[in-house]
Amino acid sequence: MIAGTGRHSRSLTRVSYDHVLLPSGAAVTPAEVDAYLSAQQGRPEAEPVAAIAAELNRRDAELPTADHFLAEAPVGGADTGATLFVSSPYDAIGHLRGLLFELATPRDYAIYDPQLTWLIDPAGRVPVTVTHGGAGEFPYLTRALVDLWVPALPDPNPYLIVERAPQVYIQTLREESGRYTLEYRDGAPERHFGTQLDDAQQVADLIWEWTTGDRSGLDALDWQPVDL
Repeated sequence: MIAGTGRHSRSLTRVSYDHVLLPSGAAVTPAEVDAYLSAQQGRPEAEPVAAIAAELNRRDAELPTADHFLAEAPVGGADTGATLFVSSPYDAIGHLRGLLFELATPRDYAIYDPQLTWLIDPAGRVPVTVTHGGAGEFPYLTRALVDLWVPALPDPNPYLIVERAPQVYIQTLREESGRYTLEYRDGAPERHFGTQLDDAQQVADLIWEWTTGDRSGLDALDWQPVDL
């Protein structure tokens, strides 16, 4: 079993971590994100942005000062159109990102991470629990994200886990050799199987197929029981 679990900002310090919200479908590449953010400067704040900012500010203000998750508060209230710039202390990255998914996804908003140049767009998402060894948990997977993540799994934790239900998951680990161990579990230890593959794109394809309920690619492979 696999164990473990361009910056574009406004007056943000080096000790903070930045996220930017923008409408789903507004951009695809980091260059398109930058162009969209620039085009929104000077435009009145959009209603979804104002609503998200107000809720972030409310929740942050309710906490003791030592537990604040906003590096600069309040957020919002600026002429940035349909975009929202938010930063957090490093020890609050996961908490803030979870709130952004909670508030932004129902409003059809994407999250852009300018440090990693990751655009996390909810279009075409499948609601699963994703654990990225270098970046923590995410509440959905898309075709674009699995294609982005699998070939670039970072040391020292180069793994990705996609879980549909307790004990129902698929996971991969990039070995030191560059090969990928791919495993899946169908509900119990005796239903845990593994194989090894050389092609990162094939691994990404198989994880996406499993996520969407297509087992044709998986069933074509030679799987061996994993002794846990």
